[in-house]
Amino acid sequence: MTFTSQTRGFARALFLCASFGLLTACGDTLTKSTMSAPAPSSFNPMLQAKAIAEVKAKQARGTRVWCVPFARTASGIDLQGNAGTWFAAAKGKYYRGKAPEAGAVMVFAPHSSSRLGHVAVVSEVISDRKVLIDHANWHRNQISLKMPVIDVSEKGDWSRVQVEATPGVLGNPRPLHGFVYPRKIGAAAAAEAAS
Repeated sequence: MTFTSQTRGFARALFLCASFGLLTACGDTLTKSTMSAPAPSSFNPMLQAKAIAEVKAKQARGTRVWCVPFARTASGIDLQGNAGTWFAAAKGKYYRGKAPEAGAVMVFAPHSSSRLGHVAVVSEVISDRKVLIDHANWHRNQISLKMPVIDVSEKGDWSRVQVEATPGVLGNPRPLHGFVYPRKIGAAAAAEAAS
């Protein structure tokens, strides 16, 4: 069987991401969720590699890259609709909360410069008020990995954040709905297990 160099490159990246995930899985420290959800989630480098490959294929075809398909693939959270609707759409299907966890989807609320909202996957929790995110289309048609986000809310509840899109420069504060965790709730989890 003959592989193209692109396929070999993707396979190599997938292997490296999976290996890194296995090596770091035991050392991850996650902040506690505000929900009484089962065990904390964790960032999945294999899903991230798949999401990156999908974006690269779209870019090669000249197809527009959006945040929602990237977040859906990178997190494994199967929700539909505009980014700003994801927090409400997850109700009764996925656990949700106001505390970041690696692997969770950060749901930005619609506002003046982003009328449909935005979604990103938390790749690492640095502290109670700082995370790194992976997402698409923050910069038009591009993927941004390990981008810092700071909680600037008065109560420390992740309701307002600033994104460091340019190294060393925090953007304007943006409203956040919260986080959707990649763990299904009751009936949704049971239905998936039965199929």
